Amino acid sequence: MYNLENTAMGLIRSVLLMQLMIFLNVILTVKASTPAVAKPGCQSRCGDVIIPYPFGTGGDCNITEQFLITCNTSYIPNKAFLGNGNLEVINISNDGQLRIFSNASYDCYNTSYRNWFYYRLQLYKFSINNNKNKFTAIGCDTYARVEGYLGQRYATGCLSLCNNITDVSNGSCSGIGCCQTSIPKGVMSYNITIESYENHVDVLPENPCSFAFVAENDNYIFSASDLRGSNFKDKQFPVTVDWTIGTTSCKEAKMDTKNFACQENSNCVDSENNSGYFCKCFKGYEGNPYLPNGCQDINECETMSSCNGTCINLPGTFNCSCPEGYEGDGWKNGTGCSLPNRDKSKRSPLIDIALG
Repeated sequence: MYNLENTAMGLIRSVLLMQLMIFLNVILTVKASTPAVAKPGCQSRCGDVIIPYPFGTGGDCNITEQFLITCNTSYIPNKAFLGNGNLEVINISNDGQLRIFSNASYDCYNTSYRNWFYYRLQLYKFSINNNKNKFTAIGCDTYARVEGYLGQRYATGCLSLCNNITDVSNGSCSGIGCCQTSIPKGVMSYNITIESYENHVDVLPENPCSFAFVAENDNYIFSASDLRGSNFKDKQFPVTVDWTIGTTSCKEAKMDTKNFACQENSNCVDSENNSGYFCKCFKGYEGNPYLPNGCQDINECETMSSCNGTCINLPGTFNCSCPEGYEGDGWKNGTGCSLPNRDKSKRSPLIDIALG
């Protein structure tokens, strides 16, 4: 009887330990180091903007001149600008896109003079994402155009009219006080011009200015109050820009092994909108695919809880298992982990209590 009780108590302790292990989802892995962002010795941040390679602040820190970022320290916090120009960078991602600020064109009138400004943007090697941005014009006596220059020939635009601000509807941009149109694919430059039919004479008291700008789709929501003032003269709008490495496809780029940008544990992806390519870490890896050892294994055991038993991290993936003496696949959405069924008539009542 003494040996039976000792055996039962030992089994109880084993069962309780197993339940505790399942509850805590024991992790058998070593946490990886934080993936690098910039090349060694290079600036990885400017103010609130992280600067991942292939972008950099000069010297050997950026892959080519077109990926130069100028960090202007005269601002607090510091501001990042594309190249040596005045296009402020808001965000850079390694999936082939970055965000910049752009301005609006305006055309304002009063009873004695006209005040206007036409905004022009030139990206040289990068292009405006035509799916994530729109061209918008605001005004009750307005027709606006956005067109290319410096080698790119295209033009589009829209017309916006209204007799009275009471005619417009907030949130609606379909031609009454506000109009929108899409941007052509592959646009690297644009010039925005604005005209009016009657120099705003008929709508001057309520709508002295026309405005037009390119902005991300969800960034601007039209309001009737925008027609009354001149607040858009100094306002900036975020624009999503596409970037790629070089001008060749992945197939061609891989032939030049010396200059091929994608490092280990990454794929080469052809750009859908432009010539060139960008790199992406394999599934199960994260980090900067343009840096040696930049794509590091994701520890799924730390970020997921799919295991009912023991989680084992593996390169690019993970696995679940059950401790010795238990059966099942160890997965929560599978069979889990459980003790094998045995003849209950040979089992101590203490064991049944513990299992319960």
